[in-house]
Amino acid sequence: MNPYIFRVQPTSAQLLSLQAGKAKGNQSGAEQRTIGMAPEPEDEINEKNPRPLDEDDIALLKTYVSILFLVSLFEISSNHRFHVLLSLLIAVGGLGPYSTNIKKVEKEIKELAKKVNDLCGIKESDTGLAAPSQWDLVSDKQMMQEEQPLQVARCTKIISPNTEDAKYVINVKQIAKFVVGLGDKVSPTDIEEGMRVGVDRNKYQIQIPLPPKIDPSVTMMTVEEKPDVTYNDVGGCKEQIEKMREVVELPMLHPEKFVKLGIDPPKGVLCYGPPGTGKTLLARAVANRTDACFIRVIGSELVQKYVGEGARMVRELFQMARSKKACIVFFDEVDAIGGARFDDGVGGDNEVQRTMLEIVNQLDGFDARGNIKVLMATNRPDTLDPALLRPGRLDRKVEFGLPDLEGRTQIFKIHTRTMNCDRDIRFELLARLCPNSTGADIRSVCTEAGMYAIRARRKTVTEKDFLDAVNKVIKGYQKFSATPKYMVYN
Repeated sequence: MNPYIFRVQPTSAQLLSLQAGKAKGNQSGAEQRTIGMAPEPEDEINEKNPRPLDEDDIALLKTYVSILFLVSLFEISSNHRFHVLLSLLIAVGGLGPYSTNIKKVEKEIKELAKKVNDLCGIKESDTGLAAPSQWDLVSDKQMMQEEQPLQVARCTKIISPNTEDAKYVINVKQIAKFVVGLGDKVSPTDIEEGMRVGVDRNKYQIQIPLPPKIDPSVTMMTVEEKPDVTYNDVGGCKEQIEKMREVVELPMLHPEKFVKLGIDPPKGVLCYGPPGTGKTLLARAVANRTDACFIRVIGSELVQKYVGEGARMVRELFQMARSKKACIVFFDEVDAIGGARFDDGVGGDNEVQRTMLEIVNQLDGFDARGNIKVLMATNRPDTLDPALLRPGRLDRKVEFGLPDLEGRTQIFKIHTRTMNCDRDIRFELLARLCPNSTGADIRSVCTEAGMYAIRARRKTVTEKDFLDAVNKVIKGYQKFSATPKYMVYN
C-alpha cells in the first residue's frame, strides 16, 4: 500500500445516507425509463483497462516523485506535508494536463503581438520611426498637397470672451483686419489677446496658436545644461556667496517669508571688481544651484549695427524670460552697453544708449518684471549710468575684491583637488608667496606647476614645482606689468 495515498473510512450514518440516496436514485431512474428519458451515465473507473498516460502526465509524475524525494529528506510532519507538496508543485512551473496547450497559446499571442507591432510601425529605433518598407510616401505626399498652408496673423482683440459666441479680431500683415471664429481643433482657452495665430486662407478661421516670435540669437542665450560649478568650487568669496544666496535663492525657495513681512525681495545684483576674482564663476554656481531658467548675455552681443536691433533683442529677451516660471538673466561685461550717457556730437554711441535705455525700462518700467532675477558683472562700475544703478533696478552691489590669505589658501586647495600632488605641500606658504593675486592667477600657478612635472617626466607634482611656478607666473607678471618694454628685452 502506498503510504502517500490517503483513504477515509465512512461512518455508519454516512453509509445509511449513501444507501438511501442510491435507492432513491434507482427509483428515479426507473421512473425516467418509464417516461422514456435517457438515463444519466455513471462515472465508473475501469481498473482493469486504465487510460494510457500522455507526456504531460508522465512529466507531472516525475516532478511529483522528485518533490516527494526532496520532502522525505526533511523532517516534515504529515499535517504540513500536503501543503508543502502543493506549494512546491506551484513553484516548479505549473506542469499539468493543460501546460502544453497554455504554452502553445502564449507563443501564439507573442507572435500576434509582434505582428501587430510591425504593422503599426512600433519598432525599436534611434529615430522612433517605422521601417522604411512600411512608409507610404505617395499617400503622405498627396495629403500634404491637399492640405492648404496657413497664414500668420495676430489676434488683437477678443469679442465676448468666455462665451459660446466669442469672436476674434485678427490682423493680417498689418493691413487687413477680420472678425473670425475658431477652427475645429482649437480651444477658446488657447487663444489670448496679442498672440500669434495660424489662419486658413479661405475663411480666415484660427486653426492653431503660435508661439511668440523670438530671434534665434536670443533663444540661443538660454543655458540648457547646468554648469558643473558649485559653491564649493568658488574660493575666497564667502561673504559674496551669502549675499548672492539672499538675493537669488531665498526669494525662490521661501517666498512666503517676504509675503509675511509685506516686502518685495531684491531683484537685481551688480557684481564688480578686478578681473579674475570670481564674478562669472559665482554666476555659474548660481545657475547650478537653482532650477530656474538661466540666460547668459554678453554685453557686446547686444551691440548691433542696425538702428533699433539692440533694443528689440532686449525686449525679446525679457519676453522670453517672463514666459518661464522663474528665470535668472546674467549680463556679463555690462559696461559695453551700460555706460553713462553723453553727447559727443557725432552720434556713434546713440544706438548703444538706446539699448541701455531699453534695459532700464525692462528692469523697472511700466510693465511688471515678474519672477526675473537680474545679475550684472563689470570691471568698471564707475563708467555705468546712474539710472541703471539706482535701487529698484539693481538693489545690491556686491564687491569682489582680492582674496586674503585664507581665501588664497582655499583657492589653492580647490585647484589641486584633482591633481596628483605630494601630501606634504604647504599651501599656506604658497598663498603667502602670492600677495595681491586673484583666483585666476592662482589657477595659472597650479597649471604651470603641472607643466613642470610633465617636463621632468614625473607622475606627481611636488612643492618645488609650485615654488618654480610662483616665481614664473606671479613675479613674471608683476615684472611685465611694471616694465612696458619687458617683451622687447626678453
